[in-house]
Parts: sequence; structure tokens; C-alpha cells
Amino acid sequence: MQGVSRMTRHSLAVDIGGTFTDAVLLGSDGSTNVDKTLTTHDNLLEGFFRAVDLVLGRSGLAPGDIDDVIVHATTLVTNALIERKGPPTGLILTKGFRDILYIRDEHRYDMYDPQIEFAEPLIPASRTFTLDERVLADGTVLRPAAPEALRALVRQCRDAGLVSVAVCLLNAYRNGANEEALRQVFAEYAPDIYVSLSSEIAPQMREYPRASTVAINAFTQPITGPYLDALVTALAQRGFRQQPLIMLSNGGVLGAAHAGRTPVRMIESGPAAGALVARHFSRLLGLPDLLSFDMGGTTAKACLIQKGEPLITGTFEVDRRYRFKPGSGMPITVPSIDMIEIGAGGGSIASVDALGLLKVGPESAGSDPGPVCYGRGGRDPCVTDADVVLGIVAPDRFLGGDMPLDAGAAREAFAALGNRLGLTAEAAAWGVFEVVCEQMAAATRSHATDRGVDYRGLPLLAFGGAGPVHACRVADLIDSRQVIYPPLASVLSAFGTLVTPLQIDLVRSLVAPLDRPDWLAIGALLDEMAAEGRAALAEAGLPETACRFVHAVEMRYLGQQSELRIDLSEDPRVQRDTEVLRALFEAEYTAQYGLKLDGMPIELVNWRVTVSGPVPERAAAGAPAAAAQTKPETRSVHIAGKARSVPVWQRGALPPVVVIDGPAIVEERETTIFILEGWRMSRHESGSLVAEKTGEAR
Repeated sequence: MQGVSRMTRHSLAVDIGGTFTDAVLLGSDGSTNVDKTLTTHDNLLEGFFRAVDLVLGRSGLAPGDIDDVIVHATTLVTNALIERKGPPTGLILTKGFRDILYIRDEHRYDMYDPQIEFAEPLIPASRTFTLDERVLADGTVLRPAAPEALRALVRQCRDAGLVSVAVCLLNAYRNGANEEALRQVFAEYAPDIYVSLSSEIAPQMREYPRASTVAINAFTQPITGPYLDALVTALAQRGFRQQPLIMLSNGGVLGAAHAGRTPVRMIESGPAAGALVARHFSRLLGLPDLLSFDMGGTTAKACLIQKGEPLITGTFEVDRRYRFKPGSGMPITVPSIDMIEIGAGGGSIASVDALGLLKVGPESAGSDPGPVCYGRGGRDPCVTDADVVLGIVAPDRFLGGDMPLDAGAAREAFAALGNRLGLTAEAAAWGVFEVVCEQMAAATRSHATDRGVDYRGLPLLAFGGAGPVHACRVADLIDSRQVIYPPLASVLSAFGTLVTPLQIDLVRSLVAPLDRPDWLAIGALLDEMAAEGRAALAEAGLPETACRFVHAVEMRYLGQQSELRIDLSEDPRVQRDTEVLRALFEAEYTAQYGLKLDGMPIELVNWRVTVSGPVPERAAAGAPAAAAQTKPETRSVHIAGKARSVPVWQRGALPPVVVIDGPAIVEERETTIFILEGWRMSRHESGSLVAEKTGEAR
């Protein structure tokens, strides 16, 4: 192709979010083309290829020129769970345990609410079946299921019109023989029904989280599998030569076939990419500890980077129904990047509650109809509308002018909201700006404090379409003194998928006292996970010799309900040193809780193996520099009740050496950076813009 070096390789990343679909086309020489389009929820692939066509058009490349990787992050699984729009799915449990999804774990997400309610289970009682079988806690098969009972159960599922079934038999995490026997009967008598086994999807103790996890996998597999198959086919038909890699919740990528079989691993696909790119910038900037702040159109996510790595959790929740409260959603026991996510994005709706107080989110206008200023039929004032009314976001420059915003309609919506509050439109808009920033700051404080991390003073990495607009105020509220605005901030999660290694995290439960571990059984368990990980990465094209293995163990004091994850520097079988494990656990326990329980017996609960490939060495040069802007424009911006004349700079035209005092605005095609008074911004050699606090705002 004319103008393209044969030595340059090109990668493509597409991240489908709740409001926008972002695409990044990256050359091995650092050349970058980015664009975004509204997410098409009725047909996600429509928005996917619209974004792809935009970046290909900008670059002058053809599909066949993409010769490195194609990586995809998607909200497909999350959308299916939130909307509950899935095919008829059944659940098979051990006889006597039919109501596990209704009983849950008996925890209350709000102990002071006497009328507490939980969302209905994903799979209702009418599609729940039981099987007369029993496996003991040590894995012994006390009673296998009778062959005729298995065949009768499969006939029931087939006659009920089920498309997919989840199987979660008692203690199957220790021995999945009875679950496997049931799958074989399905394969013989109902091969068209998808079957998910808890012994494969979530082989961990605790029945309710295991049942919830496998139910989610079964519910979404008939959606995800065909979607990814259609993606692979459509890419090939358009002339792309590469098979896509899919971003997972754990911060790794795998092949589309494996991801299609285990969609429960894809739930935090896009947000995990944001955490991985935060790790990338942590290393690039020499900041081992920082806080990533990703605010998009629908939600805001925060993730702690400690010692250059994002924190990992073994359990998280999806579809929290009550103000994003922990415990109000569906638990999932697969490894995931540990982050806090709240309903605070550009599309979050502002309203007045029953007490006459201003409220923002968690309801979102999404991409359809979107905020009022989008001009797509939205009537409820949103955070983006507030930014337009305040003058922070220029309506004629949104997406470089390709998507002009209706400032008049946004102001009318806020005039109506302000009338209910006894405020002007601008005062109501500033109230929304303050409320949404405080919500994000409060969630960040809670997230860090719960993990024993002092968040005060941590640098903030701001990205996402709305992140740079609000990050400076959030930093004020959490006592951070530095905010970093990286290149490609608005599409940084998509870029994050390109600096993500092939990786899978596996976990198995094997409870044993620390002073009497069964190293033979532990070794067999670790070997089993290592083999499974190698096979998954080989499916994505990684040779076995390139695999890297990292081990961890989860431990607790005897009688406790929760475990602590202990990362290990080597395979524990090398030394078999229980005193080292004890010391590591007590150090972590002290860091979390400020004490340790001397003399209390300790248990080994879960073993973890991470199998990964090399971290890709890719870097973006950002947009080509325009002619240096020596003098900023100005425009009126309403800040804390006052109209201020604020300088407006264009990021692509900033001089190589620049110092900007707030209040100020720096515009990019895809986002806007808003610097408050009391902050000073300069350019870092990496291309990032860095704002540092110089004093209190007046």
C-alpha cells in the first residue's frame, strides 16, 4: 500500500463501552489513529465495524495491513446480565439444595433496612432441577447418579426448551465426576444444549458463589459464543488476517474460542484494560503506586496500582441493583482486576429525590437516547449536559466537531432542574459537577481504605471520555496532589488491550491446616492448573516454552470466613516451607487489620496459578503535533457560582515546554482537560500532561 512502510506492523484494538465504542490503530513505529462512535446496543458489531472503518479511513490502511494483533474488549456479557435478556437457561443442583440462588449466603447488604429486597435470581425456580447424587467434602463419591435418572433429567431439560444449563452439584469443586457424567449424557441425548459445569468454571468451595458463577456462564454462553463466532467470520470476510484476542476481567487476553466457552471471565473486560494501561503508565512514569481513574459515558472506575501492579480479587459482583451496594448483586468467583465501579459517567442522569435533594445516577441515559445535548431524544439532564452548560465542554468541538452538541437543549433541561431546586441553570449544573465528583471520591476512599491502602497523596491517572473533565476536582477531594493526563486519554482502555499479555488465572480449593499440608495433593492440583493454563494459551498461539507461571495461596485463621491472598515468589513445592507461608500471611494480616492472632491455627484454603506470556512492548506516539499555540483562546466558564474567563489551549498545539496555571482548559478531539484554580500543569517527557497542586483554590 502506498505510503506505508513494509517494516511497520499494525495492531487494532476495539473497546465497546456502555456509551461509546473506541478504536485504536497502532503502528510499531508509534503512529496512532483513534476514533470513537456511539455504541449500537441492538447490534454491537455494527458499532464495532463503524469504529474500525473510521480508524482505517484516517490511517489509509486496508484490513489486510493489520498484521500484528486484533484485540477486543466488550460489554456484551455485562449488558446481557443487566438486561436479563438471555435464552431459556436451566440450573441443575443436588437434591435438597434447589433454593440455593434464593437463600443466597444470608448476608444483608443493608443491615438497617427492615424491608430489604434482593433481585430475582438469574435462573428462576421453574427452570431449576435436582439430581439425587452426593459427593462428600473430601471428594469421595458417596452416591453416583443413576444412569436412568441422568437420562430422565436431560429429557426434562430438552422438553422445557432450554438452550443452556448450569450444573452445580454439592462439593463438585473437589470431585467433578458426577457433573462430568451428566455432561456426557447431555452430549448423547441433547447435544444442542450448552452445558456449563461448576467443577470447570468455578472449582471453589462455597455453594452460593459457585452456583451464581456457573449460572452466569450458562446464561451468557449462548449469547457470547455466537457473537464471537460472528466477529471472527466478519473480520475474515472483510479481509483481516488475524484471529481476534478477547480481553478478560483478570487483565489478560485469550483466544475467541476459549472466551466464548467461559464468558463469565469477560464481564469486566473493558475496565480491566484500563487497569492494565494504568500499570503501563505506572512503569513508564516511574510511579509504582498510583490510582487509575477511568470515567466514561456510563460508569466511573477506580483501581489501585501497588508496586507497579493492579490489585487482583478472587470474588466480585455484577449487576448491583441498589445504589451499587456490595451484596446487592450476583457474586462471581473468577479472578478479576480489583476495582470499584459506580454509576457516575457522562450519561448519568441528574434528578431531585423525594427529600428535594440533588441526585446523580446510577441511572444512565447511555448512548440511546444519551444526554439531552446529543439531540437523540433524551429529556433527562445528564453530567455531560452539565459540562456543556458550565462551558467546560465546547458543543461545536465535541469529537472534533463531528458530533456537535445542542447546548440550548442542555440549558433548557438544567433550567427545569434548577427551577425545582430554586437555582439557576448554571448553579444546578455546578451542583451536578460537585455531586458526581464527590460520589467518585467517596467510592475511591472506601475502596482504598477497605484494602488497607492510604490513598492520600497518590497520583491520579485520568482517562476515559469524561475522566479528564472531572479528575482535578476528584483529586482535590481525595487529597491527591498530582493528576496525570496521558496521551489518547479518551480511548486509553482500548490502547490498554494492546499492552496486555496472554494470560489466564486459575484457582482450586483444597482446605488443609498449615501445619499439616498434603504436598502430594497440592502438587497434583498445581500441575492440573498449569496444564489447563498452557492449553488455553496454546489455543491463542503462544508456545509452551514462552509460558510464565506465578503462584499464590489464600489463607485464613481457623474459624474465619474470609481469606487473604498471599502472592508467592516461587512455586511453593520448591521449599515446602510452612513457616515462610505463616510469616507472609501474618504480615499481610497485620497490614490489613493492624494486628495478628498469635497462637491461632492457620488454614490453607485456595491455590492460584497465573499462566501468562510476555508483556507486549508497544507504545503510542500520540497525535502528530500541530503548529505551536503561543496564545490561548478564552471562553466563559461557570465555576462555583461565578462566570470566569478561562484560557483554552489545544493539546496538539501546545509548545514543547509549557506551564499552565488553572483555571484552564486543554482540549483534545475526544476529551477535554479541566484544570482548577490552585493547580499548575506542565508536559512530561512521555507526552503526558501532569497537573500538580500548588495551593488552595480561591
